[in-house]
Parts: sequence; structure tokens; C-alpha cells
Amino acid sequence: MFGAATENVRVKICGITSREDAEMAVALGADALGFNLWRGSKRFIDLEKASAWIRELPASVARIAVMVRPAIVEAETVLTLPFFDAVQFHGGEDEKFCAHFASRGFPFIKAIPMDEAALMENPARFGTRFVLLDTASPRGFGGTGELIDLAGAEKFVTRHPDLSVILSGGLTPSNVADAVARVRPRAVDVASGVESAPGRKDAALVAEFIRASRGAGTRIDQA
Repeated sequence: MFGAATENVRVKICGITSREDAEMAVALGADALGFNLWRGSKRFIDLEKASAWIRELPASVARIAVMVRPAIVEAETVLTLPFFDAVQFHGGEDEKFCAHFASRGFPFIKAIPMDEAALMENPARFGTRFVLLDTASPRGFGGTGELIDLAGAEKFVTRHPDLSVILSGGLTPSNVADAVARVRPRAVDVASGVESAPGRKDAALVAEFIRASRGAGTRIDQA
């Protein structure tokens, strides 16, 4: 999903809502794009209207469907679409739910809020090595702009070297280099930190974020 180990952290631009923003992020070097299918999000995208251009994006860029507490049949339908590479479960889905997809070999990312101590201790329960750490916030499921607990994220990565950790939560062009150097994630994820308005990406901020992420000077040794 994010390729083999490399000198540089991989970058996922999340909350893409238009062809123009998707193509811009790809041109600037994004490794993955996130498309929010949760109707409660300011960055919700209607697949009936967007599937044609999502399908046309280059295969070299991972296309991730972000879902919040979907029904199993709904998630299965999305995972069988040829233009998505994986689903990101971002709404408190439990291990039984995730086991259904793990047992069938479906690729997925499991988001874990930093305040869930039990989940932090035993992330293997979800059956995937791709774990996204995000800020725990009463304001919503991601995209709040609230900076993640970097000390906690650093401990998590150290404690679980077998996982491919994606760092999210309040990252911006000005703080992402320090976050990467400290936490050493496999990838970083950003939505509001590169926007001019919810769902509208700013090309200058996207370029600066990607440049800062890859200029952190830290070797990423995770799987």
C-alpha cells in the first residue's frame, strides 16, 4: 500500500473532493489520496459523481476510501471497486468487524485514536499491519486540525515495530518535519493542514507539506 522501506516517509493527502485537487496532489508527489465516504464529513465525496475521475488517476498512487462505522456489506462493496486500493476504517470499528475483512484478505487501514489505551496496547487485534494514529477529539472523526500527542505516538511506534504506522492529526507544513523525525512513522496523513477551506486543497501548502515530510532526514525502517 505504501511501498517498501525507503529513506523518505510516504505522504497521504486525505479529504480529496475534486479531480483538480487529486491531479494537483499527484503532480506534486503524493503517494496516496484519501476519499471520505462518510456523509457526516465536511469532505464527503459522492462516488456516483466522482467514480469516473477517481478511476482515471494513475495506478502508482494509492487510492484509499475512508469510512466511518460502515455496514459490512457497504465496506465489501467499496473494497471490490477496481479504483480503490484499500479502505481506511476510521470510526471505532471493533476487532470482530475487522476480522471479517482480514480473513478474506481485503487490504485495510485501522485508525486508532490516541486516547484508547486498550487499543494502543494490542493493535494486532485488528488483523492489519497498517495502523493510522489520529488525535482523539469530540469534534469528529479526523480532519479536526488538532495536533496528535507526539510523545504517545513515538511510544506506540517504538512498542510496535512490526506495524506500518501512519501518523495523522493536526499535521501542517510547519510541524510535519519535526513530527516525522520524532515519531518515525511509515507515512503521514494530512487533510485540514493543507487546505484553504474544508475539502479545498491549497497547492502551495501541499507542495510545502510533501517537501517538509521528505526533508526530515530520518530513515524510515518500518515494514
